[in-house]
Amino acid sequence: MSDSGQGQRQRALGAGAYSRAGLHFYDAGVLGISSRFIWRCPSGRVLDLYQANVSDNHLDVGVGTGYFLDRVQFSSPAPRLGLMDLNGNSLIHTAQRLIRYRPEIYQADVLTPIASDIETFDSIGLNYLLHCLPGPMAAKAVAFDNLRPLLRPGGAIFGGTILRHGIRLPLQARALIATYNAMGIFGNSQDSLVDLQSALEDRFEQVQVESSGCVGLFSARVPA
Repeated sequence: MSDSGQGQRQRALGAGAYSRAGLHFYDAGVLGISSRFIWRCPSGRVLDLYQANVSDNHLDVGVGTGYFLDRVQFSSPAPRLGLMDLNGNSLIHTAQRLIRYRPEIYQADVLTPIASDIETFDSIGLNYLLHCLPGPMAAKAVAFDNLRPLLRPGGAIFGGTILRHGIRLPLQARALIATYNAMGIFGNSQDSLVDLQSALEDRFEQVQVESSGCVGLFSARVPA
């Protein structure tokens, strides 16, 4: 199979892991048990990252179940909220959960160019998505290139991704990462904290990257 074909297969497997049934267990199983006890990054730490960077004109990419958006405190009672994902199940689930915000829905693959007629945002959340994308960080960083035109000058992009290198990796985390990579659900066997920081610094300013357990948490801004 060609590299492009393998990448497409992995993206399909990664997106397919979010089935309608699986999404009902995601918050408790992944954001509860796995995040705290395997990845060693409690969901409260990610929520803090959201609260520090989210705006009232926000796009979330790789929406999962909408767990963090459901808990974050927007400064406006009626923020503009966009949801973008390759997986239709995640979009439907999250849109229903956040129906009070009347979210805009965009089904798109961040590794391909995104429609240019979307009104820009002041913040973009890219949480727990990069480790599901295929290839090394340099290949995944195409997502930053494709999303950057959707950010207004001075806008923030932020999120977290599970890493394989440059962090302290407990035995159980190492085993689960290997399993998920073999299954095609993860594509982070080459991902490191240094490469994440480099990819962001090549494209943005005010870059901040830190590790929380196995997770690289990041924020950066488009030049004003």
